Amino acid sequence: MATGRGLDVVLFGATGFTGELTAEYLARHAPAGLRWGLAGRSLDRLVAVRGRLAAMIDPALAELELLVADVGDRDAVRAVAEAASVVITTVGPYITYGDALVAACAEAGTDYVDLTGEPEFVDQVYLRHHAKAVATGARLVHCCGFDSIPHDLGVYFTVKQLPEGVPIAVEGFVRASGTFSGGTFHSAITAFSRLRQGARTAAQRRKVEGRGVRRVRGTAGKPKHVKDIGWALPMPSIDPQVVLRSARALERYGSEFSYGHYVAVKRLPVAVGLVGGVAGLVALAQLPPARNWLLGRKKAGDGPTARQRDKAWFKVVFHAEGGGHRVVTEVSGGDPGYGETSKMLAEAAMCLAVDELPPTSGQVTTAVAMGDALLDRLIAAGIRFRRLD
Repeated sequence: MATGRGLDVVLFGATGFTGELTAEYLARHAPAGLRWGLAGRSLDRLVAVRGRLAAMIDPALAELELLVADVGDRDAVRAVAEAASVVITTVGPYITYGDALVAACAEAGTDYVDLTGEPEFVDQVYLRHHAKAVATGARLVHCCGFDSIPHDLGVYFTVKQLPEGVPIAVEGFVRASGTFSGGTFHSAITAFSRLRQGARTAAQRRKVEGRGVRRVRGTAGKPKHVKDIGWALPMPSIDPQVVLRSARALERYGSEFSYGHYVAVKRLPVAVGLVGGVAGLVALAQLPPARNWLLGRKKAGDGPTARQRDKAWFKVVFHAEGGGHRVVTEVSGGDPGYGETSKMLAEAAMCLAVDELPPTSGQVTTAVAMGDALLDRLIAAGIRFRRLD
């Protein structure tokens, strides 16, 4: 954590859909004495968000500091990074809007957390800014929402149930219900449209990183039926990449480690429809006219209603084996995309700002940077981590 700053935490993108939910969570749960503020490109909208927080939660919130910055104004973005010990950003798609802020944080030695699920952006940040962040002491922690905290910390929790120093194999099965926002949809379509660029950036990263001493690998897997789970389909999201980076960094993951990541559905027709639907979106995203049509279906600021969020839920079940032992664990909670995501993002930022943590710097995962401290915070906040066996 950078010291001597005017603010402990600043939330960039506070006027967006997820940004407002994160601001509300901070307003309700920030510890006494935490100095935090709101940042965005419109002063009028920032004033409106601050006013709603003050009217709804605590009149003292009317004194929250406001910082005006557009992602295209590098001087203003640098001022945001230099104002706080930790910067949260909810402004995506990150491949389009994210680089200036993370660059400023790396330069200023400021800790950084985001919600990205975009592999190309994460790899790009590593190539461009990891070395500078190591030099300044900044911790750059991506994927601090449903992508990928339940999976990263879920595997971390699971591994701790097994003996140390043995080969460990884990499979994760994700089931969720919820409605996505316009911002999430735009990020997904943008990522689908850049698969070739993403593959090139990933290859460049692998060349720079090299291979570690321990054997850590992802298992591609095939569609299969799993007892008590249903149909399991390989899920090529950023989540397994994050898990494997944690495994490479932490010896507790065993002398060898493998991880397979799946989405779980109860009925075969649903599985077939899901695969076909995603394939169709990927194909359409390659064609500029079709991509523009898709992006026009949802506005970036749209999101599910409170009633829709109240009905949403997620469960991630992990099957793990190591040293002759087998464990089954589960991470579960409410609305994955927004209610729980804003909670996870805010708790990650507060963890970096105030908790005693192991010394790390550069681009690091939640398990590596925060580990037990964030796990304890999330359990206290109502996200369930438990053994099922």
